[in-house]
Amino acid sequence: MKETEIPIISFKDGTLLVEASKDTLLPIREICVYDERVDCWRAEGIRYAELIMSLHRQNLPYDDQARQYTVLSRRMAMTHPPRDYQAAAIEAWEKAQRRGIVVLPTGTGKSFVAQMAISRTARSAIVVVPTLDLVEQWVNQLEQAFGSPIGVLGGGSKDISDITVSTYDSAVLLMETIGNRFGLLVADECHHLPGPMNQMLARWAIAPYRLGLSATPERGDGTVGTLEDLMGPICYRRDIREMDGRVLAPYRTERIAVQLDPDERQAYDTYRETYIAFVRANAIDFSRPDGWKSFLNACVRRPNGREAMNAFLEQRRIARTGRAKLRKLWDLLRLHNKERILVFTADNETAYEIGSRFVLPVLTHHTKLAERHALLEGFRNGDLPCLVTSKVLNEGVDVPEASVGIVISGSGSIREHVQRLGRILRPAADKQAVLYELISFGTGEGSVSERRRQHSAYERHDQL
Repeated sequence: MKETEIPIISFKDGTLLVEASKDTLLPIREICVYDERVDCWRAEGIRYAELIMSLHRQNLPYDDQARQYTVLSRRMAMTHPPRDYQAAAIEAWEKAQRRGIVVLPTGTGKSFVAQMAISRTARSAIVVVPTLDLVEQWVNQLEQAFGSPIGVLGGGSKDISDITVSTYDSAVLLMETIGNRFGLLVADECHHLPGPMNQMLARWAIAPYRLGLSATPERGDGTVGTLEDLMGPICYRRDIREMDGRVLAPYRTERIAVQLDPDERQAYDTYRETYIAFVRANAIDFSRPDGWKSFLNACVRRPNGREAMNAFLEQRRIARTGRAKLRKLWDLLRLHNKERILVFTADNETAYEIGSRFVLPVLTHHTKLAERHALLEGFRNGDLPCLVTSKVLNEGVDVPEASVGIVISGSGSIREHVQRLGRILRPAADKQAVLYELISFGTGEGSVSERRRQHSAYERHDQL
């Protein structure tokens, strides 16, 4: 192909194909690689904007057959003006060439920022979310904002419209065939995106405009750089401590240390000693990124590995579910008996045990969709003043009436702990939110608590 000829750009299987000679001097060489199998140049869909702009800057003609997204005829019905920070967020995103991440706490209207982005970009858009609960919430909000039906991918639905909401899972399955149909990609809870499979939906999409939304974009696996490669840089950020008492409910956090009962302490110390001895004997360093993997490998390969794993699980179970925690939980339930309370656990077994002991409704990932809706509706209208949950309420589900959170147990994840705090911070008249964290004194829970509290949200609100 001579350089005066026009390259043809098409979309196939999540990639861009550019028909041009192998020895072309066009700028596509800087973006694509030559694929001998199809006798043309190829690049990931995500590089569409870069490819088009490189040709445009040099005033080179091209035939774009890849783009199948359209100009959006719908406009957002602005029922109320944006808050100052929402307006600042959308302006920062536009200054970043409509490609970037907005970080706002739970309950501050990230979805409203996305609605403005969809309206201003005026291109067909896809919103990807991690759960079916969030699909439903987004569809309802977008239908109200844009006044017409919204496409849905996930939960058995496969309806594509010029504005579509999809689960991450469905987008991964379908994006290699529909990735050229959207000009704007919105990723809610975008910290999920860098996962090995999830990131493919962003790589296969050609969307030149991208908006990531999260309250906690940092990841423990060091993939924040990958997130920025997929969605753009963090262009606007406000943290919980900057917004409580004004946009969010004022709050305090309180850590409560409880003693294990004597028989629990004896069992805990015995199991802990066995576990720690195994770790030291095998030179396992949990401060390393591969520390947990090394422990698992050692448990599989060493003769006493099964005993060590059982000891680890038992000492953790005792610390997480000591009887003193349950007695303190009962005290807190009585103290806040006129408020709506969320009780968080690290695992389903503990959640169901608490539900059985105190006759409380339990919501886990095993809860059927209809029952989940009934439980959340009962919680919202006050018929069910308390819900016990493991992890399904950590993010995304709208529970504005909750004012008290009680963490019975959890991981060392900063994100999980901040998300749990966010569940009780939606504003309401005369609301004072409080998050209790129950810790078994003299156990590994102390260090776990310290790890998960390394966030500005806890800098000035903690009471010991």
